[in-house]
Amino acid sequence: MNYLAHAWPLLQAPNVEPYELAGVATPDWLSVAARKTKCRSKHAEPYINSSDPETAALARGIVKHHHDDAWFHESPAFNRLSLSFAKQLRERLSEQSSMRPWFLGHILVELLLDDQLTRREPLQLQRYYELVARADARKVAASVSWFCGKSVGRLSEFIDKFVELRFLEDYADDQRLTMRVNQVLSRVRLPELPNSFLELLPGFRDDVAASVDELMTPPDRRES
Repeated sequence: MNYLAHAWPLLQAPNVEPYELAGVATPDWLSVAARKTKCRSKHAEPYINSSDPETAALARGIVKHHHDDAWFHESPAFNRLSLSFAKQLRERLSEQSSMRPWFLGHILVELLLDDQLTRREPLQLQRYYELVARADARKVAASVSWFCGKSVGRLSEFIDKFVELRFLEDYADDQRLTMRVNQVLSRVRLPELPNSFLELLPGFRDDVAASVDELMTPPDRRES
């Protein structure tokens, strides 16, 4: 799951705790701001019952992130789409031997799912950013560092930039989405995508659009 999909169930409630939204984003924020630092469920669970409600909400969000990632990445819809995208990417990008089609297929399902959720309820993305902005980035960073006992680098500054840049909006446009994917590839030292990649995106978007409900349904709510 990407940022908005992680937050989506929380956003369906009328009263949303900004620090819980920050919590479900924290592991992904760390993957950019402090790549060597991981904040696992085991780090956050001791603080779920904190007397400070903001700390407790942040911890709940981190635990929820990992719980949801676990079932999402094992879901039939995610694996079906990731495999389909990887096969198409391998065929189209075969000249780039260093490209990792499975990794790219994985992240494309997640980014395109965020876009499809936004298309369904456009006002929720605005609401998401407004709520995340209410969580004090410095408190989030300090708490996460306390949870995992490690430096979180420039996490506070990254959270502020995350709210300012609103890059989830870029996923609706093929060119801007490609730019964002290339940023991810650069972080893991993979080459940029060729222009031919853009020819695949309309089909990928349609495939994810047809599977949104399946992708967002946890196993305990699926029909047997």
